Amino acid sequence: MSNHISVPSPSERVRERKTLGELKKAGYQSKSIKDELRDNLIQKIKNKETTFEGVHGYENTVIPELERAILSRHNINLLGLRGQAKTRLARLMLNLLDEYIPFVEGSEINDDPLKPISRFAKELIKEKGDSTPIAWLHRSERFAEKLATPDVTVADIIGDVDPIKAANLKLSYADDRVIHYGMIPRANRCIFVINELPDLQARIQVALFNILQEGDVQIRGFKLRLPLDIQFLFTANPEDYTNRGSIVTPLKDRIGSQILTHYPVDIETARLITEQEAKLVESQKQTITVPDLARDLLEQIVFEARESDFIDAKSGVSARLSITALENLLSTAERRALMVGDEKTTVRLSDFVGIIPSITGKVELVYEGEQEGAAVVAYNLIGEAVKSLFEEFFPKIEKLKKETQETPYDDIVSWFFNQKDGFELLDDVRDKEYKSLLDGISPLNDLLGEHQPNLSKEDSYFVKEFVLWALVEFKQLSKFRFTEGTHFKDPYGSFISGI
Repeated sequence: MSNHISVPSPSERVRERKTLGELKKAGYQSKSIKDELRDNLIQKIKNKETTFEGVHGYENTVIPELERAILSRHNINLLGLRGQAKTRLARLMLNLLDEYIPFVEGSEINDDPLKPISRFAKELIKEKGDSTPIAWLHRSERFAEKLATPDVTVADIIGDVDPIKAANLKLSYADDRVIHYGMIPRANRCIFVINELPDLQARIQVALFNILQEGDVQIRGFKLRLPLDIQFLFTANPEDYTNRGSIVTPLKDRIGSQILTHYPVDIETARLITEQEAKLVESQKQTITVPDLARDLLEQIVFEARESDFIDAKSGVSARLSITALENLLSTAERRALMVGDEKTTVRLSDFVGIIPSITGKVELVYEGEQEGAAVVAYNLIGEAVKSLFEEFFPKIEKLKKETQETPYDDIVSWFFNQKDGFELLDDVRDKEYKSLLDGISPLNDLLGEHQPNLSKEDSYFVKEFVLWALVEFKQLSKFRFTEGTHFKDPYGSFISGI
């Protein structure tokens, strides 16, 4: 058996101090929260550590700006559309705080034992001196967050006179001990986040002026000199500047740095975010295969939505769309497998119909989009995404070509011309039948063999269906969506048969 005795680290030894006198003997130095964040960020940068773990796509844009703002000891406003990780960035700043800080035990506003600011702490230290008891606050408890809603009051965030406290302590309303502190004073020495700042009524925003600049708090006639030590972070949506409200100009002037967030700029980053955030059941991961092309297609749908003329670009298309869409996609495949009795299955392109509810609830349509209908817009986005990705895997389909000009798709189109009743691909068929139906289109096998020879057998069926959808988008074939599945025909089939 080892006789090794673990020696506590210097920070652990300091935390053993339970009184002000012991804390002073340990050589503890007070530090403001902005200096704390700055010093810890400097260490992380020197050690080449990741400062904001789990945030992708901001490595060369948002994160450097955020780090510069922290080094400058600024209050920060994160400005961006919905689903751009603004709140996540704010919460990750907790990792830049010291693990523990001391405070005067019993203090409502986390008074620094060496720099007390409340009447309670000052009087306790005056009475007990070096015997003043101290407690330790973990960084996980140093985060306060408030969503700006129309019902927020000055009393909520700054404070108010408490008549019950006045009665219990037999104090007059002229005594500042009757004050009940709001969220901001209670967040002293913490990170305080106000989400959706423009939604905060202008008169409430005005109440923040002195806290941000002069360091005093005004509550019901009491002007308290409370130099609160807070790192403020605000989040805002640029849409709000014209629709629901605005940030009053003097408040904007007091915020040191305004940082613009953005959506992922490429499919690889978007996939990384979706796969990290999607809450998938373990059994789904084990029984459902998702081809790479299906994952790319899912992200491309979101990119198409952000460019669509039917969707309000100012409102944005949240990253949550692709996250919930992936969850719905796997659930669609899982439900199908359960219904037909397949133990394992692979995502099909027809399963993408199951993600439409994820799209319709997360996009704001312009007038033309409303006329089309949310479900139609969502379904058409799938087709647009197929069209956009197709040419990355197969030869380009020219819009105009000479009658004698041959293309790699002529044999597939001819095959459909020879099918009198067209080709039906039902949604809820067993994998074996689904594969057999697609294998029956022999020109498809030849096309994949020539242009995607390294494709795995399992993924090839998704790609075959992908080719059919793409040929429809490029007007080489026609398709009709009915309750049980999809009907494919030659490009003129819909006119001849009425389908």
